[in-house]
Amino acid sequence: MKYLTLLAMLLLQQAFAQSVAERELKTTISNVTVFLQGGLISRTGSVDIPPGKSLLKMRALSPFMDSKSIRVKAEGEFTVLSVNHQLNHLSQLKKDARIDSLNKQLKAWEVELLTRQSRLEVLAEKQSLLDKNKRLGRAEAGTSLDQIGQAVQFYDQALTAIKSEEVRIKLEMEEINEQKTRLKQELAGVQGEKDLPSGEIEIRVDAAAAVRGTLTISYMVGNAGWYPSYDVRVTSIEQPLQLTYKAEVYQHTGVDWENVKLKFSNATPNQSGLAPELETWYLNYTRNTRFKPAPQKPLAIGVQIVSGKVLDENGDPLAGAAVMVEGTTVGTFADEAGNFTLTLPNDASQLLISYVGYETTELPITAENLSTRLQPQELNLSEVVTTRGLVAGLELRAKRRRKQPAADITTTTIENQTTVEFELDAPYSIKSEGEKRSINLRTYEVAADYIYYAVPKLDKDAFLMANIPQWESYNLLQGEANLYFEDAYVGRTILDAGSLNDTLQLSLGRDKSILIGREKITDFTRRKIMGNKLIESRRFRMLIRNKKSQPIKLRLYDQLPLAVINDIVVTPSALSGGKMDEQSGEVFWELELAPQQQIELLLGYEVKYPKSERVILE
Repeated sequence: MKYLTLLAMLLLQQAFAQSVAERELKTTISNVTVFLQGGLISRTGSVDIPPGKSLLKMRALSPFMDSKSIRVKAEGEFTVLSVNHQLNHLSQLKKDARIDSLNKQLKAWEVELLTRQSRLEVLAEKQSLLDKNKRLGRAEAGTSLDQIGQAVQFYDQALTAIKSEEVRIKLEMEEINEQKTRLKQELAGVQGEKDLPSGEIEIRVDAAAAVRGTLTISYMVGNAGWYPSYDVRVTSIEQPLQLTYKAEVYQHTGVDWENVKLKFSNATPNQSGLAPELETWYLNYTRNTRFKPAPQKPLAIGVQIVSGKVLDENGDPLAGAAVMVEGTTVGTFADEAGNFTLTLPNDASQLLISYVGYETTELPITAENLSTRLQPQELNLSEVVTTRGLVAGLELRAKRRRKQPAADITTTTIENQTTVEFELDAPYSIKSEGEKRSINLRTYEVAADYIYYAVPKLDKDAFLMANIPQWESYNLLQGEANLYFEDAYVGRTILDAGSLNDTLQLSLGRDKSILIGREKITDFTRRKIMGNKLIESRRFRMLIRNKKSQPIKLRLYDQLPLAVINDIVVTPSALSGGKMDEQSGEVFWELELAPQQQIELLLGYEVKYPKSERVILE
């Protein structure tokens, strides 16, 4: 009886399996929205669906798909019953195309090498033939001087031609060997990459009759993202500055993005959208209070630029590793040697370093030079077991895609309620190699108020600042900016778009055409005793010259000391029209200098204190 029951169950299972037709759903990526971390992939495909229940299979998808984010839009007379996601470890993502391409290049260079080696052998035989015929004839026959001269000329020309060709061929062979070495290193890197499983989606559908169905499947993927960077160009302080808004984008999702509609969004999909709520604050004695650890502060005070190296667990460089300042949109990528350099915003305390297949590492900023080794990620990618999960969300509505005409790379800005998107107007392709791609999103001509800042007590250079009013209309994010002034690269800075001020202040670096000097006037350095008090005097001269052909505005800062006890009294003796902040001792001048104009400012003060004490002045 048991055998009959088992046989009946097998027959039923076989009949059920035969009743479900399997079809491969071939899709292409049509749209990608790249977030600061992660991306939203949209794939579209059509398939012939037979009557009854069918199983549509999508293969060779990214293994970094978030199964909970899968959404299906169906168009046609059929019903979507369920959606399943799985990782297929028996169907690894193809590296063959890259390997074949590198092998073909290697073979081509080897053919070139053999061709030149063969030519060297021919030249050697040629020279050997000449060597065997060096004798000009039998000695007893005699040889004329003309014959000797002709023979010498012939041998000179022939040997020169042979040696010159040998030198050229050997140099070419050296270049070919260098190319072969580079390709072998690249091939070893590709072959050494971790094999990744393939993501798969199974969609069960039911149709009353045969139908041609169109499906759009969207899902979130990891190991992709972007961060903003800028080029700021100022050709003259009499003209608006040019601000180029760029997206530094990376993707190593395991699947190439070929000719897709690309968007960049400043949204963070994985971040909670719920407003925080205050908890009750219970006040007690200190001995009964438990304290939470304070947020980590920068350990290296004053670090403005940090450099370092990203390595794997074996000490090999991880080219393309993403390096971000925690809590900001400021970031960069490691180069081929694993090196990176990053300009830091204020209050930066920690770096987040990530790379496909490795655990994200939090690296405190403790010095100007930092290095770290990433550890392999222990997740399902290394397991052999296939995982399955039912996807809860389904959307059965669909819209047809409109074809976009080919055009230059331009963008459209889309402002939503809480986010901003930049959409490229033309299709774009990004390979899944983890290499950074820099894409120009928009170039603005920005009206700016230029003003120079100088603190000659600390630095004799003048720093050009651009004040940008109504900067919110440009939808800027915090990021690194490359600075160009009068067609010269002057450095990098942080564009602080997190400021709450109405005017955005941007430092454009030093301008050597503004000369500033500061010197102590020795004739006014005096000490005198008045009763039980000692009075010391100091005076400084500052010379400022504008060598530019345009007038400039300059805000110059200096300071007077502040007394912290009543027995010390500081009195200004010369300010040259400067304004003094009584709380900080800071003195500043608002100056306007015509082209080639030079002005002189004086700063002086007296300090009175008990003669039995000692104070330290400049």
